[in-house]
Amino acid sequence: MAFFPKTFTALALAASIALPLPAAALDDQQKKEFGEFIKQYLIENPEIMLEVQDALQKKQEAQRSVKANMAIEENSTDIFESKNDVTLGNPKGDVTVVEFFDYNCSYCRHALPDMQAMLKKDKNVRFVLKEFPILGPDSVAAHKVADAFRKLAPEKYADFHVALLGTEGRASDETAVAVAASLGVSEDKIRAEMAKSPNDGIVQATYQLASSLGISGTPSYVIGNELVPGAVGLDDLEAKVRNMRSCGKTAC
Repeated sequence: MAFFPKTFTALALAASIALPLPAAALDDQQKKEFGEFIKQYLIENPEIMLEVQDALQKKQEAQRSVKANMAIEENSTDIFESKNDVTLGNPKGDVTVVEFFDYNCSYCRHALPDMQAMLKKDKNVRFVLKEFPILGPDSVAAHKVADAFRKLAPEKYADFHVALLGTEGRASDETAVAVAASLGVSEDKIRAEMAKSPNDGIVQATYQLASSLGISGTPSYVIGNELVPGAVGLDDLEAKVRNMRSCGKTAC
């Protein structure tokens, strides 16, 4: 109520004293007059609605943060230690950054240099890639090929990831197979591995995990106990890693 002028505050206080009854006890005329009064006040002071909207947004963000923190704690093994994910950087690093990504996500492409720069500069960070195909059938198909490639040539997955995510145009079954072939894994081997070991269950598990965390887009990161949505940039990621080392939280 701090944004209401003194005159209105005084009127509201007087009304609360004079009319200690709930709103349902007001007669129709009183409700109409009071409603018109509030409407006119808001018309004359529309900036109040911006303050209300900002307060609502902050409240919703706080609620999402609490939900995400609880989900991270409950699903920490699946988030940070899944055998189905690829770990880049230092496998025994003191801070882990998990990225949910889609090969057709333009923001993920823009964020790729952030990961590369971090891994080059920081030799004690552990970076986990969690495949999260949400941008249509082409994405699902490309990630199926990526999963087969990971199983056949895990030591080359980083090169595969950079090549496919950096490819111009849309990632698909065909483009992913072509990238695999360029790295020495033939289409025949990819197809055979896909038939022998499909990744449908892995993808469904990732969808469920993302849902519990409140993730609806890519890239999304998990660092410590914080969900970090969006391509926030290298500076923000590095700051959160530094804080994890300093105080055990992403914000000290």
